[in-house]
Amino acid sequence: IVFVERKSPLLIILLLIPLIPITPLIPLIPINPQKNPNPSTMTPISTPNAPAAIGPYSQAVKAGNTIYVSGQLPIDPATGEFKEGCIRCKTRQSLTNIKNILQAEGLTMSNVVKVTILLTDINDFAAVNEVYADFFQPPFPARSAFAVAALPKGAPIEIEAIAVK
Repeated sequence: IVFVERKSPLLIILLLIPLIPITPLIPLIPINPQKNPNPSTMTPISTPNAPAAIGPYSQAVKAGNTIYVSGQLPIDPATGEFKEGCIRCKTRQSLTNIKNILQAEGLTMSNVVKVTILLTDINDFAAVNEVYADFFQPPFPARSAFAVAALPKGAPIEIEAIAVK
């Protein structure tokens, strides 16, 4: 309790502010659906030029102006099998799948802002980088790369991307 000789309205308000619960004010904060996508604003994207999803997920989804491309294994959509050859060939196939999914939405690889690469052998990183440089130009998207114990179907690589219109 604070005792003051002169009761200033500003001082009284300042003393009472900590007592006002802010929870009732939260619903008054406007929510922008472009920044806070929900399932009703999420649109699936698919193309026959990339492998069909092998589970309960979409090849990609659009939420606002953002496209989230699911992880792409090095599967050739024409055969449904892994691309034959070395890790460079497999990387090229995964990135081509991403490129084809983006094209279905009218985008290119220059719209990509973030890439995540999963490798079962981190020693393949240099070879992956060589192929990656063929698909992206400056300014390069942000990127993460991780070594993982295993990937679906025994794939050596999986790549996912986020793009913005």
